[in-house]
Amino acid sequence: MDSPSAASRLFARIEFTTDEALPQLGDLFDSEWVWQVCQAHLPSAYGEPSRMRIRHFLHSIGRSALACYELEWRKDRFLPAEFFTLSISRQRPLRIQRFPDDERLPALAEAATPGGAINMVNAHVLKVPVRRARVQVIRYRPGFRAVLRHHIGKLSLYARVLRPADFAPFLAAYHRSTRSGFAVPGLAGHWATGGILWLTALRGETLRALIRGGYKPPPERVLADLERLWDTPLNGDAGPPLNLRRAYRRARRSFRHHLRGYAEETRSLREIDNVLDSFSRAWRPVCMAHNDFYDDQLLHLRDGRLALVDFEDIAPGDPMLDIGNFIGHLQWSAAFTTDPQSTFCREYGRQFREAALERFGWDARALALREAICLFRICTNTIRHPKADWRRRLDAGLSLVAETLG
Repeated sequence: MDSPSAASRLFARIEFTTDEALPQLGDLFDSEWVWQVCQAHLPSAYGEPSRMRIRHFLHSIGRSALACYELEWRKDRFLPAEFFTLSISRQRPLRIQRFPDDERLPALAEAATPGGAINMVNAHVLKVPVRRARVQVIRYRPGFRAVLRHHIGKLSLYARVLRPADFAPFLAAYHRSTRSGFAVPGLAGHWATGGILWLTALRGETLRALIRGGYKPPPERVLADLERLWDTPLNGDAGPPLNLRRAYRRARRSFRHHLRGYAEETRSLREIDNVLDSFSRAWRPVCMAHNDFYDDQLLHLRDGRLALVDFEDIAPGDPMLDIGNFIGHLQWSAAFTTDPQSTFCREYGRQFREAALERFGWDARALALREAICLFRICTNTIRHPKADWRRRLDAGLSLVAETLG
């Protein structure tokens, strides 16, 4: 190449630790190379994007890696955003998937088109006397799930597209969510074979946005609604329990790999592991729990109720772990946002912790251990959603874990 294109400046090259089994790994973080690969699958009239970013990065060390990119064009071009997924493996060459093609989400290709959305809603939700629709991509995790918004006339639904094997567990988790004190979206329809559900839209603002704006929802309201979920009897449809040990070990393995050669961070990781490894070994689920509870999972509705909008991990778990995760996310936000948002998140996290300890009579050290292990897992965000300063952010995150452990 004679000179770098604009695409080479769209994201800074990210330098991750090499993986000897995947010599092409570094290419996934070279924006010029990525653009050349994607360009071959786009009409020539598109030209170069105005923005390209890495949405997800998944790395199974020594086996495979996957990166999902979002490409955007100037607004005056009236071109939709494009999502590309590039994956490499020891056992096969580079694979390229352009959204909505995803072999593990067979319903996605149809659900992501206006005509397909109308046909699917007519077949599995209700008959709609319209011929035009609009589809909005809300969230997409290649090979795992997608959330689309189907606007069909005055009807607005959220379509959750899953791997077909995940459909039954997701539907069971949805039904468990209705036993909490939170409002939940209505189940409008589903297609089990295709792995897709339609949920009604709820009007509200995320608790995360409100907290960062200075609003302090009374912790007692959140705790009371969550407590009703914990009180749900464990029975035959409780689902498989949270495997905290496996989740912890997966995060630790990732950090050990990516911090090779960084003595200070490796020493900090070792000190943290001395405490959290034994805790993860001894931990056991005790009741029904959310297992991924944090501020961005809740909406504050116009009528004042709190709504739970993500619930797929509801299964046997640990109440203190739910609270630790909620506080951990607030601490993470405080560390990586600027004032006044940082101060608001830190203050609300402190208030929420005190309210939980007083309401349930928990031991402060026991809660701190759970907050720390949740923060440890949140630190994987620095690798799963990488930026050029990933190591600084990971070091700051691990310092926060160590501070929480005291």
